[in-house]
Amino acid sequence: MKTVQLEASLRENTGKAQAKKIREQGKVPAIMYGGEKEIHVVVDKKALDKIVFTPERYFIELNIDGEKHNTIIQEHQFHPVTDHIVHIDFLEFSGNEPIVMNIPIRTHGIAPGVQAGGNLFSKMRYVLIRALPKDMPERIEIDISSLQINMAVHISDLPQENREYLAAPEATVVAVIAARDAMLDEDLVEEEEEEEGEEGEGAEEGATEENAGGEE
Repeated sequence: MKTVQLEASLRENTGKAQAKKIREQGKVPAIMYGGEKEIHVVVDKKALDKIVFTPERYFIELNIDGEKHNTIIQEHQFHPVTDHIVHIDFLEFSGNEPIVMNIPIRTHGIAPGVQAGGNLFSKMRYVLIRALPKDMPERIEIDISSLQINMAVHISDLPQENREYLAAPEATVVAVIAARDAMLDEDLVEEEEEEEGEEGEGAEEGATEENAGGEE
C-alpha cells in the first residue's frame, strides 16, 4: 500500500461557525482519532481532494505541525449540492493491529465468454478487507482470461492469505453472462439503486455544510 503525505495544523476552536470559516479559507476541518485522544486539525482542501477523488487507496502520513502520524481515512462527509468535502475523519494506526479498508478491484485479460457474445458484469468495484497494515493490498487483481459464459469469480476465489474479506464467500465479484441475462441483471441493479436513493434522501439532506460532522 502506498503512503502519501498530508500537511495538517492543530485547531483549537471547534463549532459550526469556526468550521464554516475554515471552509471559506479553502480548508477542511478534520479529526484524527485512534491514539490517546482525539485531535482536531485543519487540512488543505486541494491537497485532500487529490487523495479522496481517485479510485486508488492510500495510507496517509498526517503531518500535524511537524509531528507525523500514520493514518487512513475512516469517514468523509460531502456537501449534498456541491460534493465538496466538508469534514473528514482520520484513524491513526499502529503496525501490529489490523485495519479495515475499502480496496479497489481491477480486472485484466480478455474473457472468452465475452468474445463469444457474453457480457462482462462487475458486481463489485471495491471490497472491504481487514488486514495488518503490512499485508493490506493496493488493489485486488482478477484475471478474467478463463471466464466463459455463465462463469464467475467469487470472494472465495480471491487471494486469502493474511487478509479477511468482509463479504460473504459466495458473493459474486465479476461474471460473464449471456447478453439477455445481462440486460435483466442491469435492470435489477438500477431498480435497487433507485430504491437505495429514495431511502437515503433524508440522510443526504442532513449532510449540509452547517451540520456535517456533528459540532462541525
